[in-house]
Amino acid sequence: MTLSLITHLVQSYGYYAVFTLIALESMGIPLPGETALVTAALYAGTTHHLNVVALAAVATCAAVIGDNAGYWIGRTGGLRLAERYGRYVRLDRAKLKVGRYLFARHGVKVVFFGRFIAVLRTFAAFFAGVGKMHWPRFVAANAAGGLLWASFYTLGAYALGNAASSVGSAILIVGYAVASVLTVTSIIVVRRSMRRLEQRAEEAFPDNGAASPAALAEACELV
Repeated sequence: MTLSLITHLVQSYGYYAVFTLIALESMGIPLPGETALVTAALYAGTTHHLNVVALAAVATCAAVIGDNAGYWIGRTGGLRLAERYGRYVRLDRAKLKVGRYLFARHGVKVVFFGRFIAVLRTFAAFFAGVGKMHWPRFVAANAAGGLLWASFYTLGAYALGNAASSVGSAILIVGYAVASVLTVTSIIVVRRSMRRLEQRAEEAFPDNGAASPAALAEACELV
């Protein structure tokens, strides 16, 4: 999905476009929810056609609702669905094992901080459901992460857009550039770590189902 299309959707449908893209991304569909939020906040700052507080509230609700839907999809048969249809959303067996490994080892941290990392933002809730994470703990970490994420990106991008309306469009370009750099950086960091994580996940959750006791003990150790 191109930036021009996202901008068109935001300008045409406002809060509805932001809510839909964020909620679907949070459910496990790789869509540019964060880009839509930044675009909408910049648009709100430059035109004031959207209310910044309402936008942050919409983004928070979309993140929490979408994540809870993804959690329950993962909890009620997620592995079967992922093995059958995962290739359509770029979720293969190796990523499933990495998700199980991360949640066994870090749990709440993944739910909270995953909201700020491109790949984890899409699949964290699903992995939490697959790992049978206690729902109250998931909701608490998910709501806190969603609120902080929505507030940070909405208010930051809105401030840039507001400044652009008085200073000039150059700062608006800087805002898009910063958002793009943050997204690309998080993707690069995750990809560089993926090979090592895949190896550890395979040791903890081999295909034959007989996980190494030592590997499982390491995976389940709280840090």
